[in-house]
Amino acid sequence: MTRFRLLPFLLLTTYFVQAQQLTLFTQYRENTTLINPASLEGDYLAFGQNLTVGASYRAQWTGLSGAPRTASVRATYLNVDWSGVTLMAGGHILNDQTGPTGFTGIYGRLAGVLTDDPEFGGLSVGLSAGMVQFRVNAGDIVLREDGDVLGAVDQAQFFPDVGVGIFFYRMLDGGAFDGDYFYAGASIPQVLGLDFTFQNEGGDFLTRRVRHFYGQLGMYKFFDNDSFLEPSVWVKYTPNAPLNADFNLRYQLPTNLWIGTGLSTAGTYHLEAGVLLGQNIGFDNTIRIGYGFDHTFSTIGPAAGSTHEINLGFSFYTY
Repeated sequence: MTRFRLLPFLLLTTYFVQAQQLTLFTQYRENTTLINPASLEGDYLAFGQNLTVGASYRAQWTGLSGAPRTASVRATYLNVDWSGVTLMAGGHILNDQTGPTGFTGIYGRLAGVLTDDPEFGGLSVGLSAGMVQFRVNAGDIVLREDGDVLGAVDQAQFFPDVGVGIFFYRMLDGGAFDGDYFYAGASIPQVLGLDFTFQNEGGDFLTRRVRHFYGQLGMYKFFDNDSFLEPSVWVKYTPNAPLNADFNLRYQLPTNLWIGTGLSTAGTYHLEAGVLLGQNIGFDNTIRIGYGFDHTFSTIGPAAGSTHEINLGFSFYTY
């Protein structure tokens, strides 16, 4: 039996993105619960609102045919009335399509926050679990230069998926950072790893997704004029690939706008901007609409276009 190990479009570009196979985000702070199942939403740290729902759409490398397209929806609830161990629950749906390959996952998320009072800080340990469908449009994949294709029938397989994470946050006390938040976290969003094999007429097509290891670090620096500054870092490691880190800085203006910028060690420049309708104009709830833009300046790997990302979020406080 012949066994093929295919390098489709996604793997051709993984050298360019430091071998990342899971979904990337420009505005990753808006999708922090997808990155780390123990993470609190930024809406709670920035605005004290403990229920958040959101959605995002990302068009990556728009100059390349078959480039990744990712859509997600998410929800998170934090019970702020308990001390000792308070619960955080939520879930998300994620759909990603890259050329002839794609996946759709549905996840639930549960975390316990060890805290005397959630407002002042805590240590969260979280677990996400769900089911993922992986798809291959077999007739679109050429295995060899002579034009052989994987097969004539599109194929799909289902797999369980589990992620784990830990997240620490603390309101600082005293000095220049009095009342500001510091946070840090670590996660493995795909603990099991996944190997999936599809049958074709000549043998097997085997592809493998490996574990990714993520780290988060950041803070909220609040000012007297109802603005705040948020520096943050997202560190990503995949075995047999260089360590990759995104460095970002976002400033929420006293008005209803925010702006941000950042750099990645993979050779990507980030810009973002958004509109916030909430406490700054007298709303009890918060509505956020954000846009993120990436452009790659690295000369390593295939040429790629820019990346565009849109995020929508709605959060409010529940008793």
